Amino acid sequence: MATKNYAGIPNEFSRLENSKVVLIPVPYDGTSTWQKGADKGPKAFLEAAENMELYDIETDTEVYKQGIYLAPPVLENSTPELMVASVYEVVKSFLNNNKFVTLLGGEHSISIGSMRAFNQKFEDLTVLQLDAHADLREEYEGSTCNHACALYEANKSSNLIQVGIRSMDISEKKEMNFSKVFFAHKMITDNSWKEKAIELMTNNVYITIDLDAFDPSILPATGTPEPGGMQWYETLDFLKKVIKQKNVVGFDIVELCPNETDKSSDFLAAKLYYKLLSYQFENK
Repeated sequence: MATKNYAGIPNEFSRLENSKVVLIPVPYDGTSTWQKGADKGPKAFLEAAENMELYDIETDTEVYKQGIYLAPPVLENSTPELMVASVYEVVKSFLNNNKFVTLLGGEHSISIGSMRAFNQKFEDLTVLQLDAHADLREEYEGSTCNHACALYEANKSSNLIQVGIRSMDISEKKEMNFSKVFFAHKMITDNSWKEKAIELMTNNVYITIDLDAFDPSILPATGTPEPGGMQWYETLDFLKKVIKQKNVVGFDIVELCPNETDKSSDFLAAKLYYKLLSYQFENK
């Protein structure tokens, strides 16, 4: 993956020393079990971002002027465990440099190392997971760093809030804190789920977004698309509320599995990333 400036922004806004934001691509797809291709997600995301308008109508801002540094991709892929360790070290180094750190996967296992670094940096951390799947297996296919285990460690070490869940194995029930899970089939009839979720959060919040949280009608290009997912404006409204009411310390977006004939999913991922930054820095 050739490292150009994120979204083609001018050099003055893309140098590390001038940038408040760091974007770390992690093109890893080592443990996915159905459709392969999440390793191509960062490239598709970056290509879509280059074709995106950089003025955000809703916030009346151009957030790229805060500075967005596109870091070299994390390419360690020899084992899931070494990939997670590598992501952890890279994230930790940028956090120690006081950057607002964001990641783009790759499959969901890339988040394990990131959440580990954030949990060490920030006290009393909430992890907000938007996802179709619970991802709470302790290990899967011989590894604790499998994509099916992406939130197991965070569930033990931080305050995990799960939103949009609609697929899980029965073995995950014993790990799940049902008072902090918002199942998709219940969200559809609960007008206050957003407020309830935010009330459960501590002040410091890390957001991990598996793109299969979205309904496949608006985002089909993901490894395991599940029917009954979240919609665009509903999701943005929720994330905006979280960012306004809490101290969001970083986020990742994972599981874009590009489709050669339909670029709409790539563009949704690119727009979602830019929207999150626009909300984060709107009043700063």
